[in-house]
Amino acid sequence: MTEPIDPQAAVDYMLKTAPRFAKARAERLHLEEFRKSKKALLMKDSDGKTVSEREADAYGHPDYLEVLEGYKVAVEAEETLRWKLKAAEMQVEIWRSQEASNRAEGRAVR
Repeated sequence: MTEPIDPQAAVDYMLKTAPRFAKARAERLHLEEFRKSKKALLMKDSDGKTVSEREADAYGHPDYLEVLEGYKVAVEAEETLRWKLKAAEMQVEIWRSQEASNRAEGRAVR
């Protein structure tokens, strides 16, 4: 048998986790924008003659690849927290449904 759902614990978790989620989201959004800036800086520093050569140099540069790796980590952190928050929300919804069913069952028995 499953343990009863504690809606207050789920809400407490959401309140505790929300700042971490916000920070993870901010980090991901920052890296999205920084990636564009880093590409522009690397293209500017490239010795390529054409735009496509400079762009290829930028995309292959170790600094750009490092930004992409950071972006990957940031997305993973954000998504993990997002789904944990979603699961806590679902626990509250399940509890609400169970309580409604219990009330309906109580009325039917009378």
